[in-house]
Amino acid sequence: MTDQLSPRSRLVHDALRAAGIPGDIVVLPDAASTAPLAAAALGVEVGAIANSLVFWSDGGPLLVMTSGAHRVDTTALAGRLGRESIVRATPEQVREATGQAIGGVAPTGHPAPLTTVVDEALAAYPEIWAAGGTPHTVFPLTFDQLVALTGGMVTQVD
Repeated sequence: MTDQLSPRSRLVHDALRAAGIPGDIVVLPDAASTAPLAAAALGVEVGAIANSLVFWSDGGPLLVMTSGAHRVDTTALAGRLGRESIVRATPEQVREATGQAIGGVAPTGHPAPLTTVVDEALAAYPEIWAAGGTPHTVFPLTFDQLVALTGGMVTQVD
């Protein structure tokens, strides 16, 4: 199975296995670069999609794993985290921080660990889906696995 994965998705697969997460990366026939597209392809609620959004905050990357049903309120989140500001990262900053392109950023498999925030709303779903390193790949995991995998701080993001 892993021989059919792109090099980026193989890195994600290996990171998942190292973390003890058994879910397989699924290759979708069409790109699922947005939460609604991923939810439709998987037949799940859009809220069960864990969007990986990269922001720039206080001089470095910040990964926000948010429910596909939410938009991140960067002003409120900056206040909750005690940060000066949170702004959307450029495509170049996303690629540099994660090694992955926008629309396929996984919560793991990055060149170095990222400071991560996990949307508390994802806890409402017994199974959530995250990108697998490309816009065509996704994988299932639980909320607790996502928090452990990313070392993320759980908070409200909207």
